Amino acid sequence: MRIHDIQAIGLTGATPEGGWSNELRPEDSVHTLVIVRADEGFTGVGSIFTNAGLVRAALAVMEPLYRGENALEPERVSEKLHQHTFWLGRGGSLTHTISGIDIALWDILGQATGQPVGRLLGGRYRGRVQPYASLLMDQPEPLAEHLRQIAARGFRAFKIGWGPFGRESHALDERIVRAARDAVGPDARLMVDAGGSDAFWPNGLKWALRTAEMLTAYDVAWFEEPLRPDALDDFVVLRRQSSVPIAGGEVLTRRQSFVPWLQAGAFDIVQPDVTKAGGISEERRIGWMAQEHGVRFIPHGWNTAIGLAADLHLASAFPDTDLVEYIDGSPYVDAIVADPWRLDADGMLPIPDGPGLGVRLDMEAVARFSDVPPA
Repeated sequence: MRIHDIQAIGLTGATPEGGWSNELRPEDSVHTLVIVRADEGFTGVGSIFTNAGLVRAALAVMEPLYRGENALEPERVSEKLHQHTFWLGRGGSLTHTISGIDIALWDILGQATGQPVGRLLGGRYRGRVQPYASLLMDQPEPLAEHLRQIAARGFRAFKIGWGPFGRESHALDERIVRAARDAVGPDARLMVDAGGSDAFWPNGLKWALRTAEMLTAYDVAWFEEPLRPDALDDFVVLRRQSSVPIAGGEVLTRRQSFVPWLQAGAFDIVQPDVTKAGGISEERRIGWMAQEHGVRFIPHGWNTAIGLAADLHLASAFPDTDLVEYIDGSPYVDAIVADPWRLDADGMLPIPDGPGLGVRLDMEAVARFSDVPPA
């Protein structure tokens, strides 16, 4: 079964805010779907956290490498693309684009074999997983109201991030966290994401240590991206001294980039993004490395419904991956699938058990958010 075409569909018109200092607009393109078409009428869908123009340029560069390749061999084809594009920029738009191709090829392999991707990854440890609602921070009162609304929909785990946190005062940071804990109650999981990968992040190790001590009082499950993404030595010190688990890694790509961080003991929780790090093939290897270093593997998932589906299958294939990220209120997650996501009575999200990724796009909905008409 051979690959004969790959199409990129940039999602635009409803792009959610990212919390960045140079804030995203609804019309900005940062999430791109790819449709991989193969022989015998098979198509697979992938997702990429990259501008659609960059994805199309990357596809043009790699077309001689993927056209005619075996669509039933995702890991080998993806590694071929990585190996032959090393000199063009490992870790940038090419790597991101390979991520989407890889996800789509796993989708095709699952369809062709009649198996869910999680089973093809070695077996399903679970049929459902707890999603944590991920939302941007705000001033304490509106944030608390937003959290109460989400909790009313059945979520029992929450991550608050970015916004004014770490950018105004320690007193405001604590008021935000206190309001969030009061809103979700003592039994809910609550995570805090400082957003240290924002442009010109102003805080360093001493701020992170002081803030981690404050978060301990509110039973925060993890402290995410408290430092700039290249501050490896500071992450190691923080992780050793903080009583709150330290999480990070969403900006790293390919397994090689994760090695020094895992070997140094920089994270309690590692968070590669399947739509950037190299796809399902690469993320599985990162997850295995994390296991060997005693680090929890919980995917970063600020992306799309297809990225969420990939995360769900990865969660099914790892015994300790008991959470997935769920962007609250993004049409690119909730509005582009034919069968909407639904929490069960326990606040858990069923992992699709159909062939491949097990989700179907609503192509009319996709067309409403597309920068080009889907072919």
